[in-house]
Amino acid sequence: MTNTDLTPFNLAEINVADDSNAFHKLQYGALQRARALELPSFEEEVWRYTQINDLDLSKYSIGAPGGEMQARGLTADVVDAAAVLEVVNGEVVTSQINDPNVSIFTELDDENVASGVGSVMTDAVDIFAEYNHALSTSPLVIRIARNSVVEKPIVIRHATSETDFAWFPRVVVIAEENSEATILEHQVSTDVEALICPVTEITAGQSARLKYLTVQELGPRVWQLASQISDIGRDAHVAVSHVAFGGGYARARIDTRMVGSGATGDIGAVYFGRKDTTLDFRTFQKHDAPHTNSNLLFKGAVDDRSRAIYTGMIRIEPDASDVVAYQTNRNLKLSDEAWAESVPNLEIENNDVKCSHASAVGPVDADQRFYLESRGVPSEVAEALVVRGFFAEVLEDFPIPSIGIKTLERISELLSLEGVSL
Repeated sequence: MTNTDLTPFNLAEINVADDSNAFHKLQYGALQRARALELPSFEEEVWRYTQINDLDLSKYSIGAPGGEMQARGLTADVVDAAAVLEVVNGEVVTSQINDPNVSIFTELDDENVASGVGSVMTDAVDIFAEYNHALSTSPLVIRIARNSVVEKPIVIRHATSETDFAWFPRVVVIAEENSEATILEHQVSTDVEALICPVTEITAGQSARLKYLTVQELGPRVWQLASQISDIGRDAHVAVSHVAFGGGYARARIDTRMVGSGATGDIGAVYFGRKDTTLDFRTFQKHDAPHTNSNLLFKGAVDDRSRAIYTGMIRIEPDASDVVAYQTNRNLKLSDEAWAESVPNLEIENNDVKCSHASAVGPVDADQRFYLESRGVPSEVAEALVVRGFFAEVLEDFPIPSIGIKTLERISELLSLEGVSL
């Protein structure tokens, strides 16, 4: 495939060269594995509540046609960065490094790419992650130098503007021992028919500190099937945060694995569904090592005919003693036709743990709304203010404060009635 050719998304007709290029060899193996798999069904527990049976791969083509970066939405004002990477329709169009402690590898024949891709996700979590491994045209490997502090964010932007198009962004982040960095990854599209299957792999070495924020602003006719997986080493801390506003069906599977003693993982999300959007989150907090902690807090709202799905699992392995793990998901229903499902789960194989999970789906709190109304606030404004306050708990911990502010502004726009200023 060239940068201008598009190939029908038919695995039987796709060929990947099994040549001396180490990355191509990996792709060749992944393609053979993908050909042996079937598409998932909503009857499977991990795909429960979804419309995955409606996905028709035959309508999409693949390639790397490139193009120009489109509007940047919530990340438009983030210009002072340690590095900027921009990928349009599968082609890297910008690779700029402004901090010597950041190394970025994008060439397919670079050994860092071949050794990085698949280093955390050693087994694909589903067929779409296998597609990604086999068909990614622009893998990005980012390495944060040992004992360094990268003060400014590393910004990764993925733009989709090609219609009837499928592509497979791959990002690998390696935070070396005692390093510190913040990464902002943004998915944006125009109003096109598209299938996007991103995979993000994160490794945090001993005592590393990494903050990773993902912003999803895709168009209403886009399918997103994303996976993010983190391995957190000894005494390391990784905080992953998500913002989701778009997509026709947008799914994010988030695996956070505490693999070293003293590891800590924090997982947060803010999402707002409108019209016919479905926002689907599947989270897995896995404690392999003792003296580890994880805390998950997801908050979302659904309006119009939108749907939200959350299923989560905390898994404590037998050797993981002295573990503290929490999981909380709360959803607001803003219309009678909106729908949300919340299913938290625990699997505990060690007695020396402190774990809890909680979930809720319901309308805006009537008492809070009445309190504001009793002080002269119009009903529609009162409800909007309650919703804004509902999200503050997550947004105040965002790794990039300006994105937290922009997210709250976007929520305010979605809640505002014509002529009403909040």
